[in-house]
Amino acid sequence: MSTQTDIASLEKLPFDELVAYINQLIMKDFSRLVYLLYAVDVSENKLKQLLADHPNEDAGKLIALLMLERQEQKRKTREQFKKPDDEIPEEERW
Repeated sequence: MSTQTDIASLEKLPFDELVAYINQLIMKDFSRLVYLLYAVDVSENKLKQLLADHPNEDAGKLIALLMLERQEQKRKTREQFKKPDDEIPEEERW
């Protein structure tokens, strides 16, 4: 399964299921979690700081929030820089 498919699938999960999945990765497949965080482009420093600031919170919940926040940031950036179809020359359209 490709990274994009993995991320798209995770975004469609109900929040509680995403948290449970992340907690499962923490316990059983930490390297997969690191891979997903890298693929989503979650800031390592931001994650470390959030976990340090909230030591008694569910780490899966905090990580899920950061992942969703990052995906939303990327969506907004794409929208901000998206050109309307009428501004793209015909020869460059797909």
